[in-house]
Amino acid sequence: MGYPVASKSAEPPTSAGFEYVFPAIRGVQAGREFYVSMCPLRLIPKIFLFDEDELAPEVRAQRTLNKGRLPALTRYIIDNPTDYVFSALTASVDGDIRFEGITDNGVGMRAGQIRVSMAARFLINDGQHRRAAIEQALKENPDLGEETIAVVFFQDAGLARCQQMFADLNRHAVRPPRSIGVLYDHRDDLSTTVRLLAMRAPMFKGHVDMESSTLSQRSRKLFTLSSVYYATQSLLQGLEVTKKQSQELAEAYWGAVDVVIPEWKMVRQRELSAPEMRRDFLHSHGIALHALGRVGNTLLRKSLTSRSWTPTLKRLSSVDWSRSNTDWEGRALVGGRVSKSTQNLTLTVNYLRQHLKLQLSAEEQRVEDAYLRGES
Repeated sequence: MGYPVASKSAEPPTSAGFEYVFPAIRGVQAGREFYVSMCPLRLIPKIFLFDEDELAPEVRAQRTLNKGRLPALTRYIIDNPTDYVFSALTASVDGDIRFEGITDNGVGMRAGQIRVSMAARFLINDGQHRRAAIEQALKENPDLGEETIAVVFFQDAGLARCQQMFADLNRHAVRPPRSIGVLYDHRDDLSTTVRLLAMRAPMFKGHVDMESSTLSQRSRKLFTLSSVYYATQSLLQGLEVTKKQSQELAEAYWGAVDVVIPEWKMVRQRELSAPEMRRDFLHSHGIALHALGRVGNTLLRKSLTSRSWTPTLKRLSSVDWSRSNTDWEGRALVGGRVSKSTQNLTLTVNYLRQHLKLQLSAEEQRVEDAYLRGES
């Protein structure tokens, strides 16, 4: 059935005399044998270990468990029981591994089963957070226990080798750009809203980079999908609206912003190139979009059912978005370069609120006062 089973060997009746039997495929990397198998989720917390947190880093084989990541991973499994996906765990076996092929020659030599003593230790080299999330998910939904996850087994060759394996497995790990995450995420309603904005809304259609989270100097795009996502997330934050309403509100708001930023339209009409606009103006950069989303949230909270916020928004036409405007230094710019820090975002929001004649929150006022005192 693809599950490990316990078998009794001819040894005395101790734990060392019992074995785990895993169906497996044998491979070779760097001259060392390894085995790819399946393991039911119910056994993952019981047999796969990770080093104790209290051990010093030099005598551990992995990083400490970041418990803050577990709730999201656990909810991912629980909330998506029919389409969650986990990649394989990688484990070192501190004990003997005996492989038995289906045949003694041909393809059958690579497929068969491995036998591992129950006295052996299974140390996870990669996937300790997945293992911990699986353990938590099983407590909420025990029926998941019969499902399986792929496991890659290596023979334990000592602490130094396990540490090197962890380093090598994570050396070239690169998270995909946030824009790709938004583009491919079909569970998140906000991602769906932003994709529709990027593909249909006049101010965004054809001018959003759907893959990269940063734009090259020569890019003909005005925005990245990730910057539109974070800006729209701020715009809709805390609003009690349906999915359809959120799409309508977002398109209406960004359409109104488009009216008061003429350079966006100039790029669409090819009167100004996108590289020139990004070079000379701030309003298509992520920090500006994010700030526009924040002030928009304030306006929408005051009126969801009408466009009474439009006259207030029109005051943005008085904002000088050019990078040569010295007002931006210390706010959106630091040393002439765009800064995306939380403090700079707040100072940019404050600047827009002042133009819109909107009151600052207590935290925004604190940051503004520090800036005016020259403490930022």
